[in-house]
Amino acid sequence: MQTKTEGKTKFTKETYLTWYESMLLQRRFEEKAGQLYGMQKIRGFCHLYIGQEAISAGCVSATKPGDKFITAYRDHALAIAKGMTANECMAELFGKATGCSKGKGGSMHFFSKEKGFFGGHGIVGAQIGTGAGLAFAEKYLGTDNVVLAFFGDGAARQGILHETFNMAMLWKLPVIFICENNRYAMGTSVERTSNVLDIYKLGAAYEMPADDIDGMSPEAVHEGVSKAVARARAGEGPTLLEIKTYRYKGHSMSDPAKYRTKEEVEEYKEQDPINVTLKTILSKKWATEAEIEAINEKVKKEVEDCVKFAEESPWPSDDELLKDVYVQQDYPFIVD
Repeated sequence: MQTKTEGKTKFTKETYLTWYESMLLQRRFEEKAGQLYGMQKIRGFCHLYIGQEAISAGCVSATKPGDKFITAYRDHALAIAKGMTANECMAELFGKATGCSKGKGGSMHFFSKEKGFFGGHGIVGAQIGTGAGLAFAEKYLGTDNVVLAFFGDGAARQGILHETFNMAMLWKLPVIFICENNRYAMGTSVERTSNVLDIYKLGAAYEMPADDIDGMSPEAVHEGVSKAVARARAGEGPTLLEIKTYRYKGHSMSDPAKYRTKEEVEEYKEQDPINVTLKTILSKKWATEAEIEAINEKVKKEVEDCVKFAEESPWPSDDELLKDVYVQQDYPFIVD
């Protein structure tokens, strides 16, 4: 994935090409999801990840398949980056039986035990505590797996964060808390929610190692997450990372995002991680224009195919309604 040269980290050609294809697939999937939502093919809530793809790409390259991810409702792209197929993700958006949650979860509740992706959670901040619980399980089972718990700048104001940070540090749990700070909790800017604008500083209250990272750069994300992962695997406990990023779209499909200027959005688009990664690839002559076009066409076809798959998939049957809601368990009771 990377080599060390004169004290500096040099990422390989393969890493950059993997990042480019992964981020492009995430972007095109989300763009298509937005289009289909407008056509009412997708119902309910729909939160797009467009602009934040460097985080998912860098986190995946810095971890191993056995590591667990858990996030909030802006979950499509992270799920795809973690290895879930575009087919099962699009089918879930359509509410079809072939979806990753059997059509019952929809946009906010993607899930794959096989890929180590544990949601997709609609309750703001709930995944912070659940992520620590997953990490407790890994420590209890004696694995060297780590958990990455993603949450937004809005969720950083939830009380569960403080309770979880306290326990995670006390028990030295192998969890990395990742605040994806895209500057707006729905439509409310960070500046209007707290006197502490640097969210990573919240870790100091629990003597938790913390740092802020450029979330528009997969290189920076990989570096920062790698250090935190190494600490967790070594039994040294959690890390808080504030990864500063930006979403180009509104909070959800119903948000016109009038609380920010066009100039602000365009400024961030100049740092677009997909374009910057592509420029690096081309400047290093790691791929020709024809090879890049082949990747583009591959991604385009994958998105087209997943829409066709979702369209043609069956709806869940009526007898699925209560399945997977409660665990069927017979408990022995002693009756006098």
